[in-house]
Amino acid sequence: MATHTTGDGGIPPRDAAERGLKRVMTLGGAYGMRNYTVKDLRDVKGKRLLTETLPFTPEEAAAAEEAGIDTMKVRFDPRQPTSLAAEIRKAAPHTFMSFSVPLTAAATEAEAVRIGYQAMDLGADGIMCQWSPRLIAAATEAGIPVEGHAGLVPRRSTWTGGLRAVGKTIEEALWVYEEIKKLEAAGAWAVEVEVIPAELLAAISKRTTLLTSSIGAGGGGDIQFLFAEDILGNNGPPYPRHSKQYRNLFKMKQEMQAERVAGFKEFVEEVRSGAFPTPQHVVKSPAGVIEAFLTKVDGKG
Repeated sequence: MATHTTGDGGIPPRDAAERGLKRVMTLGGAYGMRNYTVKDLRDVKGKRLLTETLPFTPEEAAAAEEAGIDTMKVRFDPRQPTSLAAEIRKAAPHTFMSFSVPLTAAATEAEAVRIGYQAMDLGADGIMCQWSPRLIAAATEAGIPVEGHAGLVPRRSTWTGGLRAVGKTIEEALWVYEEIKKLEAAGAWAVEVEVIPAELLAAISKRTTLLTSSIGAGGGGDIQFLFAEDILGNNGPPYPRHSKQYRNLFKMKQEMQAERVAGFKEFVEEVRSGAFPTPQHVVKSPAGVIEAFLTKVDGKG
């Protein structure tokens, strides 16, 4: 029988209540404290706009949780020997988190369920995927909360003309709507909608029970999603049109790299000139020890 721990981070019940945290058990069997459950998120649909990000490091995840981000997505590949997703889960233990699973990792319903279970075993509250409704239906039937993907689905972009906006014609707009309704029928609870006209998402969001997570699709959805690397400005330009950089860590990283180079250069110069090491950086032998050492190794006396 599995041994369960509370996983509540030692938070007293009163403090947990004040922070709006709820005690949960994941599908993987782990206890924890979360800001939202799937039911909570569905209950606020159409009432309050939520925030979401995808952190790439445990440090980003911890910062996002402290800042009050509502939900997170985390990349998870069950084919990798180590799981960064598990470390990110530990870094943000109280935030509702969906593990984003690879499109090509599952080719059958059984594989979809197995990958979903692997994610839940690591503490995910659900999974996010670009799978077909058939695979999503298998995972949801197994009790796994699934978020689908519609609009511009990058890995499937050859079908919609490449990495471009989708839904600017009546035919495409209807197609996006129909794809979302298929995900709804498959049992998904949410859908990431990427790079479609803002007005289209606003109209669709009112006509589906799914929570709509908008990235590049305006503010008419239920969740506003932006990658942590965009929010923090981790990379230099060009930037995606739908993104906004709230910080410029890229500039800071460039400055840090310049400092690294400068530090190494000074080290090289001082070693070559004899300026390093100085007496303060070395250990002196007690009087007579070196003389005795030389006598021994040179065979004198």
